[in-house]
Amino acid sequence: MQHKEGYVSHEIEHGIATIEFFHPASNSLPAAILTDLAKTINDIGIDNRVKVIVLRSAGDRAFCAGASFEELMAINDVAEGTKFFSGFAHVINAMRKCHKLIIGRVQGKAVGGGVGIIAATDYAIATEESSVKLSELAVGIGPFVVGPAVERKIGVSGFSQLAIDATEWRSAEWAKRHGLYSEIHKSISDVDDSVNSLADRLAHSSPDAMVQLKKVFWQGTDHWDSLLSERAAISGRLVLSDFTRNAINAFKAKPAKA
Repeated sequence: MQHKEGYVSHEIEHGIATIEFFHPASNSLPAAILTDLAKTINDIGIDNRVKVIVLRSAGDRAFCAGASFEELMAINDVAEGTKFFSGFAHVINAMRKCHKLIIGRVQGKAVGGGVGIIAATDYAIATEESSVKLSELAVGIGPFVVGPAVERKIGVSGFSQLAIDATEWRSAEWAKRHGLYSEIHKSISDVDDSVNSLADRLAHSSPDAMVQLKKVFWQGTDHWDSLLSERAAISGRLVLSDFTRNAINAFKAKPAKA
């Protein structure tokens, strides 16, 4: 699905579905891309041709810069804010409910919602350059929607470290030590080799066994449809504050970094 800026695409080959998202602003996530990403994951999750999913972003730099600052600044009321942050909730819930195991291919840095998406994969393989940051508190909101996914993966302690120290990057080694990444490799080509090898093995594994494993992995999250909606409403209210407007404007004024 192509947009004026960015896209979500997918291809299916030998039982492996590869879903890719792209946005020119460091693979940030405006509402349209979030909507397409959730729909694509839902559709592929029930496609009998597919045995395993690889989720990736385009390019060789940032994996995902999180929420689109342009769209955050355009939010005018709580309903609009809640709707925007619900986009992240829908993607995470689509990944949670998907009957297929999802491998995350992470080629670079991830911020905010990008960290949440990585946490919602079932097995993430990353480069040594793939540091992570939950920057939400620094702009007056908080990682409320992605929080349950991140906390589930790395525990309350790891999640609170990221959420509280919102301006500092944590290295890929830190992320692997805390369980966010399953593997880290020196180069993107090494990551791709590992992703392709694992995806191929899973494509030849028992589909029923993998469905049952996925249910076990995500046990205790059946309430997330309502939980993440409630969290989206918190962010939707906070994003309207003068603090957030000023903080986002200050961030936008800084020189862009890869």
